[in-house]
Amino acid sequence: MNTDAFLARVAQLVAEERARLETAPVREEASLEELRAAFGGPVPESGSDTEKVVEEIAAAASPGLVGSTGPRYFGFVIGGSHPAALAADWLTSGWDNNTGLYVCAPAPTIIEETAGRWVVDLLHLPPETSVGFVTGGMMANFSGLAAARHRVLRNVGWDVESRGLQGAPRVRVLVGAERHATIDVALRYLGLGADTVEIVPADEQGRMRAEALYTALEGGEPGPTIVCAQAGNVNSGSFDPFAEICDIAHARDAWVHVDGAFGLWAAATETLHDRVHGVERADSWATDAHKWLNVPYDCGIVLCRHSDDHRATFSTQASYLMQGSGESDAPPDPFDWVPEFSRRARGVPTYAVIRAIGRSGLAERIEQGCAHARRFADRLAAVPGIEILNDVVLNQVLVRFADSDERTRAVVDGVQQDGTCWLSGTVWHGVAAMRISVSNWSTTEADVDRSADAIIRVFQGV
Repeated sequence: MNTDAFLARVAQLVAEERARLETAPVREEASLEELRAAFGGPVPESGSDTEKVVEEIAAAASPGLVGSTGPRYFGFVIGGSHPAALAADWLTSGWDNNTGLYVCAPAPTIIEETAGRWVVDLLHLPPETSVGFVTGGMMANFSGLAAARHRVLRNVGWDVESRGLQGAPRVRVLVGAERHATIDVALRYLGLGADTVEIVPADEQGRMRAEALYTALEGGEPGPTIVCAQAGNVNSGSFDPFAEICDIAHARDAWVHVDGAFGLWAAATETLHDRVHGVERADSWATDAHKWLNVPYDCGIVLCRHSDDHRATFSTQASYLMQGSGESDAPPDPFDWVPEFSRRARGVPTYAVIRAIGRSGLAERIEQGCAHARRFADRLAAVPGIEILNDVVLNQVLVRFADSDERTRAVVDGVQQDGTCWLSGTVWHGVAAMRISVSNWSTTEADVDRSADAIIRVFQGV
């Protein structure tokens, strides 16, 4: 096999698939049965020609792919990969370095160190903030809350890393009524329990009520406490009042964790920075790079103001690991900040895209996405029978049709089948809604207008 020619052909296959997104339906075109027929069957008894295998995989997969990397995919706050990030991700796979230890991956480790420092700068977080690259917002929340668990229990004399939770003081966790589901999952994984949280009421846009948090903290038992706030409500895009939350929580020695999977990036723009006023005063933050930074899946980022607590939560020692570079100013090994020992260099695509677009390019991308969301809202609200349910403060638009759950769900299904664009449904304050999320670097006004036209056409036809 000519390896150079083979890898060049793989790159061509990827380029062809991405080019197809310009005209192909955004939805998948193959049925479940067709995909199982294409990829199923018994374990092969003998091998096949490598080039043929890859060609056949690409051909059979194409009709079963959703165009989520394209400009008219507006579901689940999924950003499409930027060319610089995609290329850097290929480099990462080609290098195949285990970026858990510096000694296994010196260059990727330093690239990640720089990328982390840049992210802290872009988000205007404290310069001492530590950074770990994980799989996504779920594990970023897990990692930040793990550091929180360590700190609040340490403050009452309990070493959770060595003694576990059996017999430990109870940890109070207060969450907003409209927190993302990954907060609950993270608390399950951490042994704190999803059903033991204390729910703080939210306002009509999904923002935690600061006065309700104050009442809850005052009325509960003193002791180890964690407060979870949110930057970018998963439905409305709204922001909790961070300055007030931090004032209230820190006065009671509580740790404040912010789930900012996509909303935290508002801090990187001058026009939207006010949305996250006070967020820099929190203790830990979780965000995604595979949303507005548009790096390939998977890449989440955990950030922690208290690096000692962060490192104590995950760091371990073993004689065979050869930890550190042997130099006096050696960086911490990447696994000191994350739950994984073996891991790919997720920070390399992050570094590449920041270097490629710069501070101004990132701000422009975020502001453009929010402008596209407002354009969607304006276009759709102008049609009788279509209602915008949320204040469009970021990149999220909630749409309801004919004030009817049945009609709204029919429009969502119809748009998905139409294929011009793809978006999802949700339930907002007890009623069905269409949820439009704009976070792809390549989306244009023309894409928005084409998609809005399709939505209106489907609505008027169902």
